[in-house]
Amino acid sequence: MAGELPNVATILGAVVQRVPVAERPLLIALAERMAAERYRGWAEQVADRDRQSDLVACADREEEIARQVEALYPDAASVQQGLLAANPDLPEINRAIFAGRPLAEQLTIQAGAERLGAATWRSFADHAEREKMRQVFLDCARLEQESASYLETLLAGGL
Repeated sequence: MAGELPNVATILGAVVQRVPVAERPLLIALAERMAAERYRGWAEQVADRDRQSDLVACADREEEIARQVEALYPDAASVQQGLLAANPDLPEINRAIFAGRPLAEQLTIQAGAERLGAATWRSFADHAEREKMRQVFLDCARLEQESASYLETLLAGGL
């Protein structure tokens, strides 16, 4: 239905449930990299240089989240390759959430996804086996919150 936004928690939650619990942070790290690509694409769509810069900063935060999480796992790259092989629909699911929507709707969806991401990282932190892992997950939640706050401010001010 036109104008109805997708429920990102339901859509991505179904994908996350397919993955072993121990590998879920690495799956989310893959999604963070996809989000970084989206942010860079959005930056190219806006004329205002400050907004471009701010959207690129959001992309940088997404990549930082992915880097921090991947650094926790000695075999991150091979696990992620396996996750993509076992879930080849992940890139298309990710793309379809945003496809064909006006920029404001895409940013609204992303803001909600950032809030969901922050909650997810906090949940991972609550169940982390090591203090370093817990701290990384909490740092990731903070980065997600920063991007969500920026998008919500941008949307409130109108594009």
